[in-house]
Amino acid sequence: MVERGNRSVVATFYWGEQVAAGSVIPLADDALRHGLVRRLAAGDLVHLVSGKGSVARGWVAEATRSRISVEVDSVDFVPRPPAIEILAPVADRERMLWAAEKCVEHQVTSWRPVLWARSSSVANRGEGAKFADKLTARMRGALEQSGGAWMPDVHLDTGMAAALSAVPSSHTRIMLDAAGEPLAGLNLKAPAALAVGPEGGFEQEEIHAGLALGWRLASLGPSLLRFETAVVSAAAVVRAVQLTQRSS
Repeated sequence: MVERGNRSVVATFYWGEQVAAGSVIPLADDALRHGLVRRLAAGDLVHLVSGKGSVARGWVAEATRSRISVEVDSVDFVPRPPAIEILAPVADRERMLWAAEKCVEHQVTSWRPVLWARSSSVANRGEGAKFADKLTARMRGALEQSGGAWMPDVHLDTGMAAALSAVPSSHTRIMLDAAGEPLAGLNLKAPAALAVGPEGGFEQEEIHAGLALGWRLASLGPSLLRFETAVVSAAAVVRAVQLTQRSS
């Protein structure tokens, strides 16, 4: 017989509430559907993540064709990573969803979609409360897959002026633009914020507005990047620099 302590985690579920050691949690909604698809069995080791830092370790206590319950063995708390806020363009919905998933893998802490001037010309763009719900659901799936502990704060769409002003001056605030300095060469102190424009980039008046508020321009290189590539690449660069600073 395999001892519990020697088993590996079979599945991780997003569970948006804090749980306590010793409690028995009946899975519901997406978590239950996920567990039924995975054909969990009694004794399987699973994790429940709250999206707010807590990671519960538990064992499947009951598994039938319609019900799964988890007995919580222990709960750990994972500190929130240094802040990275993304000001993402309102753009093609499928590409926004992909970028949002990858941002969860990089432990981005905030996602704020922005209606830049050129966003209005995009067909099939992702915007509104229903799309925000869909994006959040995709982020939760990415959190389960990546083994993270924190969900980003997801904001509703906002205009350029409100978005740029929403990030405090205590952040390292970067607007990605080909005319800027190399991003990796900047002193990227935490917390940080990255503003990414839509296809075609920022309008000059948007750049001027950002500079007037203390934002800086930075570049990922000479290539013209799709917005989702820029979002994920910039988040990876900033997170790597932050982690290096913390360990030094």
